[in-house]
Amino acid sequence: MRKAAFHNLGCKVNSYETEAMQQLLEAAGYEIVPFKEGADVYIINTCSVTNIADRKSRQMLHKAKKMNPQAAVVAVGCYVQAAGEELKKDEAVDLIVGNNRKAELVSILDDYFNSRPKEDLVIDIGKTHEYENLSISRIADHTRAFIKIQDGCNQFCSYCIIPYTRGRVRSRKAEDVVEEAKRLADAGYSELVLTGIHLSSYGIDFPEEEKENLLGLIKKIHQIESVKRIRFGSLEPRIVTETFAEELSGLPKICPHFHLSLQSGCDETLKRMNRRYDTKEYEACCDNLRRWFDNPAITTDVIVGFPGETDEEFEMTKAYLERIHFYEMHVFKYSKRQGTRAAAMENQVPEQVKSARSDLLLKLDETMSKEYRLSCLGTEKEVLLEEKITIDGIDYMIGHTKEYVKAVVPYTGPEQKNQLIVGRLDHMLTDEIVYLV
Repeated sequence: MRKAAFHNLGCKVNSYETEAMQQLLEAAGYEIVPFKEGADVYIINTCSVTNIADRKSRQMLHKAKKMNPQAAVVAVGCYVQAAGEELKKDEAVDLIVGNNRKAELVSILDDYFNSRPKEDLVIDIGKTHEYENLSISRIADHTRAFIKIQDGCNQFCSYCIIPYTRGRVRSRKAEDVVEEAKRLADAGYSELVLTGIHLSSYGIDFPEEEKENLLGLIKKIHQIESVKRIRFGSLEPRIVTETFAEELSGLPKICPHFHLSLQSGCDETLKRMNRRYDTKEYEACCDNLRRWFDNPAITTDVIVGFPGETDEEFEMTKAYLERIHFYEMHVFKYSKRQGTRAAAMENQVPEQVKSARSDLLLKLDETMSKEYRLSCLGTEKEVLLEEKITIDGIDYMIGHTKEYVKAVVPYTGPEQKNQLIVGRLDHMLTDEIVYLV
């Protein structure tokens, strides 16, 4: 029996695909082992979202070869699409497998170990219209399961390499998604998280006679009796129309936790980023959610130091973020990514300026997050209990509300895990954790 070890880099979609590949190898008779010395095969699911991600991908590939020079080192994923020719020359890498070929990993390894000549395993991802049908039956987390429903992106934001490494939008058939959702819910996963590279584009690539959209898919999953909670990955703001918010609010299994990627609170910066909305439109989307949900958790991404961002533009962004008042913000310093339009833009912002702006927004994030948690005190919430933790010598079982606020109850035993309980958010146990009674 051959031993295989996996290492995942990057996003939730990559994590899902790594889990799916692992289950394919297990079904084929491989023993899955930790990522350390002793494996016969090392599979690194790479990321290429930034130059730093490229570097980390290379480092992990070289680390694997050092751990066992006789092992087969396999590079899969986005960095392969971005730097396939470079990887073909890298002596640390034995096989490179591009996106949309991951489902073939077992046969690819069979050919390799049987010394059969290998074909080029990196496709022109921009020209494929086929969704690669990977699926999972379980994941390491026994309470929450991610389901990938689409791949690719048609947006071409000026800072982003993803459309070049993931290709155009390709959606998974609704019946396949529903079947996997039912399988995971029946297996005991209490919360399903719909994820994809550009989730809001789900269905736009289907032919007219098979038309489906994200809202329609959500409704089908909601009808599955064993599904208890539905959460979303990142949503494009423009999908959140009044109708979208209203219809979602009528589905009680929906978690009112919405990640609407913003990137900047300045219209001029948004134009340079090639985002397809302005700040007024974005604010209207947030208003739609707040009109139809009671105190929904709205989270976002922000890039500071994008090329050309002046002090005035940054201050506009900061003031806008305060006005929208997010529950949480993921703050990123702009990182130049070769192969994107933004990398060639003039007026690149110095690193120390990016760091100073990032620090200011991280402090703002801390303040707004605390204010949101405090606003939830005294309300009755459903909490999915997930794991045991210890605070100041006392054991608790911690979980999340539908809004993704961390809450704890006294620990009574491992049987608490994966239970859905309802209680009142009573007081702050720490800056980030609420006590449920």
